[in-house]
Amino acid sequence: QVQLVESGGGLVQAGGSLRLSCAASGRIIRINTMGWYRQTPGNQRESVAAITSDGSTNYADSVKGRFTISRDNVQNTVYLQINNLKPEDTAVYYCNAAVTTAALLGSATRDYWGRGTLVTVSS
Repeated sequence: QVQLVESGGGLVQAGGSLRLSCAASGRIIRINTMGWYRQTPGNQRESVAAITSDGSTNYADSVKGRFTISRDNVQNTVYLQINNLKPEDTAVYYCNAAVTTAALLGSATRDYWGRGTLVTVSS
């Protein structure tokens, strides 16, 4: 019903920058909070940044000052600007969104995930 597609990952040197994008499509009534998570092999997925529908943001302590999350509510897209990349930022980055869609008895809200985009930072 809803698809999230990430893009923008890649290989970058330490100190470089990347901009990740995540576009939502489908039978969307409303997108509530959107966020970015990351995961490395053998570890749990961790939240790095989130943004509400009215633009309020929060960040993991490890990325404050380097990551900036933003969204385009018309395009149903969330972005993650990553500056001053560090090798420890290497991970698969996943997009998450709480999306309200039409349901049989009105509407329903649930979390959706993208398939992830790999960010690799070389030292």
